Amino acid sequence: MKYMLLIYNEEKAWPQFTESQRQGFMGEFMKFTQQIQSTGQWLSSSQLQPTSAATSVRVRDGKRLVTDGPFAETREQLGGYYLVEAKNLDEAIAIAARIPSVSAGTVEVRPLVERPAQATA
Repeated sequence: MKYMLLIYNEEKAWPQFTESQRQGFMGEFMKFTQQIQSTGQWLSSSQLQPTSAATSVRVRDGKRLVTDGPFAETREQLGGYYLVEAKNLDEAIAIAARIPSVSAGTVEVRPLVERPAQATA
């Protein structure tokens, strides 16, 4: 099964780290990514731009409303993701527990809805 591991952290904390701490942290992410690539569990991953770069779109009564920023104000913001292949939820949780920032934030584990490929004519 495929699982999306959504990484939430307080983005306000990042600027408080020294450059050395940031590089160390990114090194931990690179090492983790290489580990799950070597096991065949990694499918995709990416860090996201901060919420200041986000745009939310809603359509209500046929009218489009576009606003800067995320939909909701929260303590933690979505900062990135991993798309992984795991045998089951327990294995996906075990992978999520190894993400370097999980000790300071939250990782949401969500299975993807997998549909069979449609035949094209």
